[in-house]
Amino acid sequence: MSENSAALLIPQTLIQSKRLLIHLVRDPMTLVQSIVYPALMLVILDIVLGQQVSAFSGTSSLFGTVPMTALLSAMLGSVAGAVTLGREWDAGILARFWVLPVHRASSLTARAAAEAARILSTTAAITAIGFLLGFGFEGQWYSAVLFVAVPVVFGIAFATAVIAASFVLGKTALVESVSLLCSLAMFLNPGFVPLAAYPTWIQPLVQYQPMSCAIEAMRAIAMGEPAGSSLAAAGAWSAAIFGIAVVPAYRGLRRATQPR
Repeated sequence: MSENSAALLIPQTLIQSKRLLIHLVRDPMTLVQSIVYPALMLVILDIVLGQQVSAFSGTSSLFGTVPMTALLSAMLGSVAGAVTLGREWDAGILARFWVLPVHRASSLTARAAAEAARILSTTAAITAIGFLLGFGFEGQWYSAVLFVAVPVVFGIAFATAVIAASFVLGKTALVESVSLLCSLAMFLNPGFVPLAAYPTWIQPLVQYQPMSCAIEAMRAIAMGEPAGSSLAAAGAWSAAIFGIAVVPAYRGLRRATQPR
């Protein structure tokens, strides 16, 4: 059977995903970035701004901050994963896979699967903390599945873009650039404060940036409101980001696995 046979892709993806997840669990910095930091931010925002935002909007601020921190967790965790990728490249670990009979696409699919598992677990953890603070679903019970699916899909697309960027920017510039992007996105979205609280000249940017669309979709799902347009916008952004980044990410990983 050829090493690039489709029949080998799934089992080899699962094996490599397990390796990445084991490394992730053993890396304290990744856990801090993807769980501890967003969870602390959720609690602090609820303490500092929760009452004011709730009074301004007429609904609990947690309907915005829980989705925001879940998405922030997905985005920050992908940076830690890209740094690990760079370390493996420098150490020659990726090059060792070149001489093994593994499917060439399994490296990228395994990283996507590992990211999906990481985002699923961190979103569940942050949502659980939100429940302790007073967050809850006002729609049907199955809305929780759709609520969690939004950051998973968005996070995979973002992680693919980060992987592609890591081969261009390098580890230091990547961390600085993506951290700056995450900081800007965190303060310019309707999950931080309601859209009406921003100056009118910046409201279109706040409303239509990718993270805002995902937050609004998650907010509508949690509140039991129609989420079709917000889900469509979030899905379109995720598809666009993934479509632009997947080929450069695959080519970068393929180049990294080749012996120098």
